[in-house]
Amino acid sequence: MNNKLDTVKSILKKYKQEHLLNFYSELTDSQKSDLLNQILSIDFDEILSLYEDSKVEIFKSTEEVAPLPYIDKQSLTASEIDNYHNIGIKAIQSGKVGIITLAGGQGSRLGFSGPKGTFMLDTSPKKSLFEIVCDYIKTISLKSKIAIPWYIMTSINNYFDTIQFFNQNNYFGYDRNNVTFFTQDNLPIIDVNGKLILSEIYKVNLASNGNGNLFSALRKANLIDVMEHKHLQWLFVGGVDNVLLNPLDPIFIGYTISTGYEIGSKTLFKENPSDFSWVFARRDNKPAIVDCENFAEELSKITDEKGNYLYRETNMLAHLFSLNAIKKMSTIKLSYHRAFRKNAFVNDEGMKQVPDGPNVYKFEQFVFNAFSYFDNIALLRVNKEEEFAPIKDFNGPYNPEIATQKYEKFVLNK
Repeated sequence: MNNKLDTVKSILKKYKQEHLLNFYSELTDSQKSDLLNQILSIDFDEILSLYEDSKVEIFKSTEEVAPLPYIDKQSLTASEIDNYHNIGIKAIQSGKVGIITLAGGQGSRLGFSGPKGTFMLDTSPKKSLFEIVCDYIKTISLKSKIAIPWYIMTSINNYFDTIQFFNQNNYFGYDRNNVTFFTQDNLPIIDVNGKLILSEIYKVNLASNGNGNLFSALRKANLIDVMEHKHLQWLFVGGVDNVLLNPLDPIFIGYTISTGYEIGSKTLFKENPSDFSWVFARRDNKPAIVDCENFAEELSKITDEKGNYLYRETNMLAHLFSLNAIKKMSTIKLSYHRAFRKNAFVNDEGMKQVPDGPNVYKFEQFVFNAFSYFDNIALLRVNKEEEFAPIKDFNGPYNPEIATQKYEKFVLNK
């Protein structure tokens, strides 16, 4: 262990992170070993480069932005709906469609410590968010008489708890052979002074590096090969917390396939032109989601000759990727976004401290950053009331009570 300790000391000195060993003498042998191994696994060049690069604000001029075409699901004719529905059902019944659920989050903002997907919706009987997703899959699977592969991306921290939850609930009656779990990567959290922080005196504080890690995580878990072996052609990607999100919407699947594009996304209309919701647009002649803080409010008011708004489509984390698109993205390293967050840390006295406000930076990759690697994207605007009821926290507009009411209205009582 002494040789390993010397190596770690040398690394920490190089990157000015010696404080990570401040409490080393107080640790057990097991804790010492864990801490040294964790430090050796960290790519300090990467995390410190992200920190330095994030100090530079990059402004995208509005001259580089152009509208992206979309269609409104509610404006489709009966014949168009039938056409897209038939294309989507045929793809599902042919075994070409799989599901990817993003479930790396914890339920801390909802007042409990388990994986967010284990949060129980107050229906009768109560259902977890995982079971709600599974119900959608089982319904289509039974109608189509085909087993639909379900891939669930967790964080490293909630991986085993998630699997245990599925075991305890007998996979909600779905064949466990069709459910696969895999993990996204972690990155260290860094404070405003460029220092990594400790979550315990023997552990560096790490956080999941965002849902955009999906593509490389699939490659790392060898799941792209598995998908090819299953002859999948399309993968729906959605979050676990939107209780109205049907991951096998045949109209969306059929519409995306009919365009000939490799990617598709459901959108919501941004009702308030001055809010900070990111919007779909063509930037540098590629599909993108544009940060409205660098996006002139005037553009949100621009319409075409028919009165349709050109820059009001927002992201609801409901995407469809061809398997070829996923393969392509698995070899590309997406850019990172910096988020300023509040996070507990071990202070100079070795005590856990909870700050009054944001104190650390977290770096995340987003799935939507993949869009700019393609020439076009199929956008389908959907009704927010009928298809969007995520659970974020107890106090905001997206709380469990509202989600339960919508789920009962649009799903259970449909």
